[in-house]
Amino acid sequence: MRAKCLILALLFSAMSMQLRAKDDVVQCGNLIFAGNNTSRCFSDEFLSALQKETSIATARRFKSVKLSSDELFRMPFVVMTGESDFHFNHKESENFKRYLISGGFMLVSAGCSSKKFADAFRREVERIFGKNALKPIPMDHVIFRTVHKIDKLELTHGKSAIKAELFGLELNGKIVLVFSPHGLNDTAHTKGCCCCGGNEIGNSMKINVNILTYALMH
Repeated sequence: MRAKCLILALLFSAMSMQLRAKDDVVQCGNLIFAGNNTSRCFSDEFLSALQKETSIATARRFKSVKLSSDELFRMPFVVMTGESDFHFNHKESENFKRYLISGGFMLVSAGCSSKKFADAFRREVERIFGKNALKPIPMDHVIFRTVHKIDKLELTHGKSAIKAELFGLELNGKIVLVFSPHGLNDTAHTKGCCCCGGNEIGNSMKINVNILTYALMH
């Protein structure tokens, strides 16, 4: 265990040095898409948690960025969330595909476990990357072991008829997008926000720390 921790510490240190040499800190984006759709309740607390638990330097707040903009390609990691149906326009569809193919990473969460948003996102992904592009991520995947050992996705409302799971889009042997039909928004750490009756994933902050770490390591 100590040897594993030492290896992780050295890896995080090397990553941190490389990132600081380039941009000083890791900047994470909050996507604006399909008009003015964007997240106002996705907690950025996991950014501070990651910096405390590793030597990776992160900006402590998201930076808003349009999916249709060139600025998108200057960010290694972005979050996307919503609670309603939507459609990408042509430019957004192009950038969505090019961003992921060129090395960007996207964390997508259905706010308040919104089925409308989840169905819309699946539709748009399949239109761009093909049918069955999103596949379940097994709990023994490394993404659940990068910083925290996650054995279960804990729903805030306890038992549910639908099993909570994450889905991934894989390109060239690595996951470049993680999608949760249940909320990973971690509204418990945001002010003035709630899940509005949705069944969020309760241990989302630790999961989000793991996802960002995986994105930076691969």
